[in-house]
Amino acid sequence: MNDRTILHCDCNGFYASCEQIRHPELKRVPMAVCGDPESRHGIILAKNELAKGFGVKTAETIREAKAKCPDLVLVPPHHEDYARWSKVVNAIYQRYTEQVEPFGIDESWLDVTGSRTLFGDGKTIADRLRREVREETGLTISVGVSFNKIFAKLGSDHKKPDATTVIGREDMPYLVWPKPADALLFVGSRVKLTLAGMGIHTIGQIALAGKETLQARLGKLGEQLWEYANGLDDSPVASIYDSRPVKSIGNGMTFRRDLVGWEDARMGIRALADEVAGRMRRGGVKCRTVQLTIKDPSLRVITRQRGLERPTHLASALTETCMALLRDNWEEHKPIRMLTVTALQLVTPEEETEQLRLFDEEDAEKRKKREDLESAVDAIRSRYGRSAIHAAELLQNDLGIRVEPPREEEIEE
Repeated sequence: MNDRTILHCDCNGFYASCEQIRHPELKRVPMAVCGDPESRHGIILAKNELAKGFGVKTAETIREAKAKCPDLVLVPPHHEDYARWSKVVNAIYQRYTEQVEPFGIDESWLDVTGSRTLFGDGKTIADRLRREVREETGLTISVGVSFNKIFAKLGSDHKKPDATTVIGREDMPYLVWPKPADALLFVGSRVKLTLAGMGIHTIGQIALAGKETLQARLGKLGEQLWEYANGLDDSPVASIYDSRPVKSIGNGMTFRRDLVGWEDARMGIRALADEVAGRMRRGGVKCRTVQLTIKDPSLRVITRQRGLERPTHLASALTETCMALLRDNWEEHKPIRMLTVTALQLVTPEEETEQLRLFDEEDAEKRKKREDLESAVDAIRSRYGRSAIHAAELLQNDLGIRVEPPREEEIEE
């Protein structure tokens, strides 16, 4: 079998490593990048190896991290700097192939199948990349080498930092299958619990469970996970010349105080939906699905989606859909720390296949009036700024809602 050679390159402790380039003295102390505790963004975003030695973990609270490492040095994030280094590192990857597909700001897949005659086998190319990135930027990467994207990612996670791991077909029973189930791409906490309820705790058990069994419990995702566990992924690595349409538009916010009750929640959702809807209209797209992500003060997160009868780019429709999701999946008295509203399955006017029924004419007229109103709001904001017009209920709110939400919380994939 003439397998492809796929690499997955993962920058080690990326945010923390970038900060250590800015301030080399941070290499000598345990340090972590975190949000601003005063605005309740007190979460560890990245840590260096010294902090990792104390057990500091990404996504835990600053309080938890400080309990493990009292001398932990905390620094705020500098996202523009991280974006710049990401471009530099990806430019190095592109010396070896044009098939470079970023997966977030600090990870990329590379298909180097066609580059082997010029640069050597996958491991040789991976080692060269690690050396060049380290020497030219001061950053380190871990690289997985395999015959598909899923196993290449497992390889980059296998050994860190600054390491190369090769996973061939013959290595599946030894390197892949013993790994915990949630090491597999798309196995999040909820899916992990579902699998555990089926007695499935490792990737090997997923592989042996049977496609139909997993599909019955997890739907299409179950079938996909079975294929992944058995090394059957054949998804291509995108080229740098491929156009990458936006897949989603969203906004999230951690509030100055916890939201309690439907009135609080509606205020937060409305502000987020207003921004998402405006960005959709500016991009000339509508969404077919709305997603609401809820985080409580203990950092437990749930995400729920709902399909729409017809595509929309209206803030009012997003707000009502999210409120329905909230009421169906949350108890009114339970506090909310953070909300994210995301528009999914975006379509252009040409792709929109909505057909109005005869008895839907009245609804269509109402939607047209609402679209005209929200478009007029867009025009006013475009001319006079976002603060020129907004919902009266947001005046002097105590939730930390600004007219223009923080850029670092925007989501656009």
